[in-house]
Amino acid sequence: MRSALIVWGGWNGHDPEECAAIYRRWLHEDGYSVRVETDLQVFTDPAIHELSLIIPIYTMSKIEKEPLANLVKAVEGGVGLAGHHGGMSDAFRDAVDYQFIVGGQWVAHPGNIIDYTVDVTRPEDPIMQGIPASFPYTSEQYYMHMDPSVEVLATTTFSGQHAPWTKGVVMPVVWKRLYGAGKVFHSTLGHQATEFENPQMATLSQMAKPKILLSPPPRGR
Repeated sequence: MRSALIVWGGWNGHDPEECAAIYRRWLHEDGYSVRVETDLQVFTDPAIHELSLIIPIYTMSKIEKEPLANLVKAVEGGVGLAGHHGGMSDAFRDAVDYQFIVGGQWVAHPGNIIDYTVDVTRPEDPIMQGIPASFPYTSEQYYMHMDPSVEVLATTTFSGQHAPWTKGVVMPVVWKRLYGAGKVFHSTLGHQATEFENPQMATLSQMAKPKILLSPPPRGR
């Protein structure tokens, strides 16, 4: 059986508990065994190396050296890592090893909650199946510092209305990458749990489903 760990906490503005409940339901529907925790010390548990998938929902906050080191080792060894918005790409701002795994770090959302457009760049990718080529979205438009090695699946273009120097900047919204043997997926959509009601957001965020092949096959289970 595939197994997943959801770890939620940090800043409450991103509805971490509510989002954790949504992921937990989706994972159970797909036959995963799911463990939900709120303490980052869970990452020190050697058992995380046997997981199929880890979903962090932990905006800002700090992570200590030991749990971070074991998390990095687990992903590098083949455990999948997936998540959305600041719960993943604005977690542990001073932990550069974590940012290296994710492949992008939030730095700004000019204008806060605004209307913008998401453009799919890899429609043939299994993750993007069922997503229109372009779709409108209302949320924080994340401005990221990005690792150029990620595989970008969707982007957004900044108008410059709220920060003139960003006009015309094309920014990744959805990407995946390998970190060692581990598969990593991230979407910057989803400021609050109510955004999971958006059909595009919901489809993208069900990245834990086996059909997407995000997580590696179970190892001996």
